[in-house]
Formats: sequence, structure tokens, C-alpha cells
Amino acid sequence: MIGDHRVTRILFLLLLTMASNAIARDVAPANEPQIGVGAQYDSTHVYVKAADFDRFVNSLTSTLGGKASPRIPSTLTPTPSKADFQFILTPVGTLSTFAFSTAIPYPFGLERTGWLVTDMDLALKAARDNGAEVIVDKWPDPIGYDAIIQWPGGIKMQLYWHFKAPKYDPLEAVPETRAYVSRDAADAFITSILGFSHGRVLSDDREADATEIGRPGETFRRVRLESNFGKLQVNVTDGHLPYPFGYEITGYEVKDLDATLAKAKVSGVSILSTRYAGADRNSVIVEFPGGYIAELHQLRAQ
Repeated sequence: MIGDHRVTRILFLLLLTMASNAIARDVAPANEPQIGVGAQYDSTHVYVKAADFDRFVNSLTSTLGGKASPRIPSTLTPTPSKADFQFILTPVGTLSTFAFSTAIPYPFGLERTGWLVTDMDLALKAARDNGAEVIVDKWPDPIGYDAIIQWPGGIKMQLYWHFKAPKYDPLEAVPETRAYVSRDAADAFITSILGFSHGRVLSDDREADATEIGRPGETFRRVRLESNFGKLQVNVTDGHLPYPFGYEITGYEVKDLDATLAKAKVSGVSILSTRYAGADRNSVIVEFPGGYIAELHQLRAQ
């Protein structure tokens, strides 16, 4: 008869092996292909009312530079809908802007960004393998395919692929997608994004100055990531956020924050937060006509 201690040890080793196998199945293989194309192809999604469309586009390009594509009436969802679409290329980030003339089908309007991928089927497999949900499965649009995924923590984004690959110049400065997640979901979210994007951690500061998110005198965990899809700042909080923090989708790096804010004010942009002077950057939260909220920052010389 096997002794109790030997039975316990065998059961422990068996459970450990089962757990290790389960983790291995959940982690994407190291040799998965790179599916990110480049930061200039990844756009922030902005939904505005038709009456605000021109004011928003003019204000954004006057503030950040760049130009807008022709406005195109389109059906961009897998179910019937109508919207005007305009692509905005700036030196510091790309935006996809939508004004719907019909009701917006769910869950459109909740996705934060659109990421261009090299292969849609591979991208959806990689998303699922790394813990994301495909909440709107692949559908065709006039120039390619799209899908919407949701990461642990509830962050939603769109993936897209074109029949004919676009070609844009590299950005002068790569913007940061800004994601606010709970402490409960933070590690799962970061692991999923890194596995999908083949990204890397630039910094993981567990005692960052919370003045940056409107809570002076406190600290929070701030994780900065980078991949072929661009930059991502993950703000891990308890959700006790003063307005407007948490509403900003993207942070734009500008060469001269004072000059940019001067242009912004002339262009109808509202300044929503006090200026934050951090260890590596000065930043402020602004709102463009039409309601789009963003962060602007100037890096400090290191």
C-alpha cells in the first residue's frame, strides 16, 4: 500500500502538470507570425454628430496638422446602417471619424481604435489564443475585412485588413493608446496584449504620480507598452477618477505643448485639466469640438 504522504505527493505532481499544460495551451506560441503593420496604420475611432463633423476635422487638423481624406458615405457595419466616414492623417496620429445618419448598431461606437493586420484570420486566431473575445466576427466592407475584439478588462478595438495594402508615411511621433483598467484585470489585459502584438514592456511603475490622472498626493500603477501597433499606456486604478480622466482615448506627442495649446484654443478646443508636469513629460487633457477628448504631451529632454 502506498503511504499517505506518497499519495499526496503524486496528486500534487499530477495537479501541477495539469496546471502547467493548461497555461501552455493559453499562451500563444513564440513562433507566431507578426501581424502588426505599423503605427501609422492604426487609427483612433471618433464618432461625432453630422452637425459637428466639419468643426471637429478643421479643429483637429489646425491643432495637430495633417489633412483629411474626402468624406465618403458608407455602410461600415455588418448590419444595415449609414454613416459618413472621413480618414484624418496627422503627423502624430491617425483618426477614423464617423457620423451616422441612422442608429448606430451595437457595439459600434464602443471600440477605441482600429488596428491594421497582415491577415485577418491569423489575427483573430491570435486574439482568441491570447484571451480576447471576438465580439463581432469578421465581415466584409467595401475595401477589406473587419472584426471587433474585446480584451480582458472590457477594452474593445477593431481589427481591419485591406484587399490592397495601404501605404502611409511613418509618423513624426507615435501616439499612445490610453487604457484604464481595474487592478483585477490589469495583468490579464497586459499579458493578452503583449502576446497578441509581440510587444514589450517599456516601463511598469507601481508608484507613479497620480497627479497625472487627477489625484495629486496619491500613486497608481502605470504600464507603458510598445509594439508594431504603436504605444499603449495602461493606467491601473480603483476607478475613482475625476472628470475627464478615463475619457481620453489617445495621447498625442507634440514638439511644443505651449504652441500646440495656443493653436488649439484658436480652433475651439477646450482645456479640461490643469497642466501636469511629470518626470518625463508635460501633459494636459483637451476636448475638441464634437466631444472628442484626448491627451496632449511634450516629452522632457532626458
